[in-house]
Amino acid sequence: MLHYAIRRLLWLVPTLLAMALVTFTIMHATPGSPLDPVAEGANPLSPEAQKNLAEHYGLDKPLYHQFGIFLWKALRFDFGNSFVYKSRTVAEIIVTTFPISLFLGTMAFALAVVGGLTFGILAATYQNRGWDYVSVSLATVGVAVPNFVLAVFLIILFSFVIPLFPTGGWGHWRNWVLPTVTLALGPMGVVARFTRASMLEVIRADYTRTARAKGLGERAVIFRHALKNAFIPIVTLLGPMFAAVGTGSFFVEAIFRVPGMGKFFVESMTGRDYPMIMAVVLTYGAFLALMNLVVDLAYGFIDPRIRY
Repeated sequence: MLHYAIRRLLWLVPTLLAMALVTFTIMHATPGSPLDPVAEGANPLSPEAQKNLAEHYGLDKPLYHQFGIFLWKALRFDFGNSFVYKSRTVAEIIVTTFPISLFLGTMAFALAVVGGLTFGILAATYQNRGWDYVSVSLATVGVAVPNFVLAVFLIILFSFVIPLFPTGGWGHWRNWVLPTVTLALGPMGVVARFTRASMLEVIRADYTRTARAKGLGERAVIFRHALKNAFIPIVTLLGPMFAAVGTGSFFVEAIFRVPGMGKFFVESMTGRDYPMIMAVVLTYGAFLALMNLVVDLAYGFIDPRIRY
């Protein structure tokens, strides 16, 4: 397994290189420029000022030269200064905001996994009964309702009608509750639906019926035999899901005033902030690749038949 993990980590290098090349090409092929007066987020500049800034940021060089400079600096985690936040470096922004987004995403991910597994197991165990209908309804609502709509609803309900939690901020644990629930409900619905489908398939398997025939109680059958085997397809979802919620959500962070990375990524898109776009895309790509590696390694612990 160690050799497998090392090979996967080595493959991460060409993967990130290809991702950087594609992002760089598309970014520069898109009409507009961070120095263009009509670009959203940019101030109108004279042609002379645009020329001076292009020389300062290296935008006057050929694209292959710009890409080479970017790669050389990226190896040292130097992505330069942000075009939108000119007084701050991109590395400084990421180091400051990514831990906040990761912390919020980790809480939301934990809630989504625990809640999704719970509702999914209850739905499969009590198929076509009350718990099944409740679980399926909650999962459908979680998947169907956009998180920005849910955020507004939770603020109205738990900040104004029932004043339990503040409307936003990040200084106290009470500020974390509403954004965590908002970010977790969608993934929770996905986990619950996959858990229900996988559990129903495993519950009807021959070895599960054999375990019941031996006299095992229903709780032991579910948790010792069914759940472990049903968990394998669910684990496949968890890596990309954690990468998605752990790198920031623009709507949730904006509505609840969370100082995470999601806001900077969206503003970098609208302002054509090339260094910020490249840094965030590579951060997400590396995080996603690492989560997929963790998922692949987890297969071996869940199912001993899997060998690397």
